[in-house]
Amino acid sequence: MNTHFNDTEREALYRVIAARRDMRHFLPGRTVEPAVLRRLLQAAHQGPSVGLMQPWHFIRIADAALRRDIAGLVEAERHATAQALGERGADFLRLKVEGVRECAELLVAVLAPDDGTVFGRRTLPQEMALCSLACAIENLWLASRAENLGMGWVSLFDPEALAGLLRLPQGARPMALLCLGPVDHFYDEPMLQAEGWRKVRPLEEFIHTDGWPQS
Repeated sequence: MNTHFNDTEREALYRVIAARRDMRHFLPGRTVEPAVLRRLLQAAHQGPSVGLMQPWHFIRIADAALRRDIAGLVEAERHATAQALGERGADFLRLKVEGVRECAELLVAVLAPDDGTVFGRRTLPQEMALCSLACAIENLWLASRAENLGMGWVSLFDPEALAGLLRLPQGARPMALLCLGPVDHFYDEPMLQAEGWRKVRPLEEFIHTDGWPQS
């Protein structure tokens, strides 16, 4: 396998990273070709994992009634979040925060029960499992963007209730609803910034040398 990339290939990767967006608006009634979905899931499965533990499972939601039940969990948590936000609650409810009903494919990313892996995670066992799953999700996100498909990560749900709907075994935990499918267009900037909810902060605020900056 050629492990060296030319300037054009390298630039394409950086373009995909910069163009990735958390999408909430999908074209209803569309599909994702099975071969494309397979490529995307293969990309996710090639994500790095601590100790090669691969702590991820992806559940494809094909049943319409189950999707409606999941959408109900999301709606309940949306209102609970609005209540927790206090004065900003009404503004939050005006935002479109998910595309569970409209997206072509709905996947649930599940953290598998602990398999006892010690290598690389003895002091941070849960955290390293979560980081590994997040890497798989990021691979899926970037591959989706390269396929010109939108993807959105939805975290608005009661994990215990969702685990019950999916009949997850003890120790498994749903961590993300992943909305995937064709979109009319990709946002020019992160939607929360475009809506005035929060601003993207510059890289310089996050780079330090030899320790946390002291005030």
